[in-house]
Amino acid sequence: MQHSERHRSASIGWLRAAVLGADDGILSTASLVVGVAAAGSSRHQIMLAGAAGLVAGALSMAAGEYVSVSSQADTEKADLVVERTELATQRSAEERELASIYVQRGLDPELARTVAVQLMAHDALLLTLATNLVSRNSRLRVLSKRHWRRQQASLWEEFYRCSWSSWRL
Repeated sequence: MQHSERHRSASIGWLRAAVLGADDGILSTASLVVGVAAAGSSRHQIMLAGAAGLVAGALSMAAGEYVSVSSQADTEKADLVVERTELATQRSAEERELASIYVQRGLDPELARTVAVQLMAHDALLLTLATNLVSRNSRLRVLSKRHWRRQQASLWEEFYRCSWSSWRL
């Protein structure tokens, strides 16, 4: 039986990026347009400065998001290498570590050890990532899907803002 419950907090990163990008883009573009207008520029010059600011902001946000998500993905890949190495060289220590995490979560020590050993028999890498790294970092991000989703959210937000702002001038 498939579990159909969806938790929105697992995919909230794109919303955070979109809200931050929209806030930054609106304020920076509005500030640029107000500054150019205050200098006594013509309507054409104000619109040109606003458009240039929007394009520059969109490219900056896209590049920043790409670099940010790429460095996060690199860190997560490094964690995968560490966990694979530890499983290959120190499997019993990994079992003890998982058991101690389960004890901290409320299982008695013998049951925690049994659970760790039995679950590691099926997919040790996934289990150690899901339990060990999530325990340390509060969550483990899926590398590829979220990476592109965040970049798309930033780009769409910037293009939406560009088209919205052009109607207001």
